[in-house]
Amino acid sequence: MNPHFPAAAAPVKLYRNPKSGHCHRVELMLSLLGVPCDPIDLDMAGGAHKAPAYLKISPFGQVPAIDDNGTTLSDSNAILIYLVRKYPDGHDWLPDVPEAAAEVQRWLSVAAGEIAGGPAAARLATLFNAPLDHVAAKAKAHRLFAVMQPLLKERDFLAGSAITIADVAGYSYIAHAPEGGVSLDAYPAIRAWLARIEALPGFVGMARSPIPETS
Repeated sequence: MNPHFPAAAAPVKLYRNPKSGHCHRVELMLSLLGVPCDPIDLDMAGGAHKAPAYLKISPFGQVPAIDDNGTTLSDSNAILIYLVRKYPDGHDWLPDVPEAAAEVQRWLSVAAGEIAGGPAAARLATLFNAPLDHVAAKAKAHRLFAVMQPLLKERDFLAGSAITIADVAGYSYIAHAPEGGVSLDAYPAIRAWLARIEALPGFVGMARSPIPETS
């Protein structure tokens, strides 16, 4: 357990969809930090994420959201920042050095942009029949991976030699890209990066889904 988490405190409540990469990145961060977590799966098909009580926690009706013993917060990247500042474990998850901080922020923007519109969108179209352009999402994913592949040949993690919240934000949808019909076969450096994250103490994975026959 993280020494900065009060012994008498209740676990952090994580409101989630268990197959959401946005939710998984928060679950992964909690686990890597050694902060106890109480996952609460919302019946999103039944509209639980639009219920008035939940909208008080997450005003846009989105997952994930957390309730940390009375402190409520939504938006996965914002939650990552909160967690590493609230429960430091001695690792520099969010550097203070301006250049390093900017590099982390750049990849958080990629997570909200290219990753969301690429591998995440392709997976949404495949697994959940979301009305998205699957072909365009796959193409965007491969454009992203074409940028990441040479970068990760030169460094172990997205923002440098050590893992940061940038990697936690990027991991889930890229690791599960094949579920959206986006193969990782041509990207050995990306696969090696995923393996480095999966080898970390405290790593927890997201539930796997079938991979389409064509990728």
